Amino acid sequence: MSAIPARTAAPRVGFVSLGCPKALVDSERILSQLKVEGYELVQRYDDADVVVVNTCGFIDAAVEESLEAIGEAIAENGKVIVTGCLGKREEVIRQAHPGVLSISGPQDYASVMRAVHTALPPRHDPFIDLVPRRASEDEIGVKLTPRHYAYLKISEGCNHRCSFCIIPSMRGDLVSRPVDEVLREAERLVRGGVRELLVVSQDTSAYGVDLRYAEREWRGRRYETRMRALCEGLAELGVWTRLHYVYPYPHVDRIIPLMAEGRLLPYLDIPFQHASPRILRLMKRPGAVERTLERIRGWRAGCPELTIRSTFIVGFPGESEAEFEELLAFLDEAQLDRVGAFAYSPVEGAGANALPDPVPEALKQERLARFMERQAAISAARLEARVGSLQRCLVDAIDGELAIARSPADAPEIDGLVQIQDGAAAGLQPGQFVEVRIMGSDEHDLYGEVAR
Repeated sequence: MSAIPARTAAPRVGFVSLGCPKALVDSERILSQLKVEGYELVQRYDDADVVVVNTCGFIDAAVEESLEAIGEAIAENGKVIVTGCLGKREEVIRQAHPGVLSISGPQDYASVMRAVHTALPPRHDPFIDLVPRRASEDEIGVKLTPRHYAYLKISEGCNHRCSFCIIPSMRGDLVSRPVDEVLREAERLVRGGVRELLVVSQDTSAYGVDLRYAEREWRGRRYETRMRALCEGLAELGVWTRLHYVYPYPHVDRIIPLMAEGRLLPYLDIPFQHASPRILRLMKRPGAVERTLERIRGWRAGCPELTIRSTFIVGFPGESEAEFEELLAFLDEAQLDRVGAFAYSPVEGAGANALPDPVPEALKQERLARFMERQAAISAARLEARVGSLQRCLVDAIDGELAIARSPADAPEIDGLVQIQDGAAAGLQPGQFVEVRIMGSDEHDLYGEVAR
């Protein structure tokens, strides 16, 4: 009788994921493919046979963080494969770390897998390899978020050419996923326990324009590959759906009724970037500020519960004191709920680098501090107005006696929290929805108790 061959240990891969939620989705796809091919995913450098680093390269600070992560992986492990946005600037990586095994750009999953196969061939297991691997209908792959929420990427790339941004040079022009493909993925995620879908892209408002809004079928109904139709489909799944990276185009008006009806979270993440028409033109951004304010007023009239979060750039080249004051006046008028801001930082390859009259660094920081002080008062007042209300919240974690949750106004990682004081005593668990009576607030978070 011939001897049965011993099974060999699975090859082990470590993984470092940096950057935005869109990069995180790329990481999930790579990790899922590694798992399908029999690789073991490990948490420690010294447990890994090879390490993959998914990088970010959007701004200088992100480039520095990515290079540091690559250097740490080389020092701790020695065998490193690099992918992601910074991979589009191979010479930067090679200059800092000539010993990396392979470099590829974002969404280039095939190149990553080829590099892993070369550095660490999959082990042959005669008991498994003879049986084709088949994904079940509910297979959702590896997730890097908690079980109860997930990022749903609906497109790649961007057709805009903002002067401060190099994303199109890294991720290319807009490529939308067909609507039925997105809805099927969302359905699988919900079956797998996801209670909140976070829709991400470079420009959610432009979804489907490259496909000429082609119709596809899902659950026996025809849907256009278009933002409104996508939202209608996602609303059928009965979970929270949150929209990110939305441009303030007129057709955004058409999704506000879905929010007012409770079918879509009343939340818009819109990167306005500035409020001076001249600076917006220099940025190559939509510049009709009065129409933007009118649209915000219209959205809130149609859906009073709407939360608007945004990001802004302070100290853009040529920004005068008067134009900065226009930005502060916009904050006062728009009364945005959540705001992030950055002092302008040159990005290699961006058109804005050639603009005249750069703002001195000290003045950028002074303006940033004034901006954040103004917005902090607005955010605190808007949160205080919610004291005494009932909020349906989604529990993220239990911390001692507290349950840490989020309201419809709070996206994970970037917005505030709802601290439920009696959450542990009430037996709450992560992924559970609960009605919370809001008892207090500060400039970031809400505090409450389980509504009896």
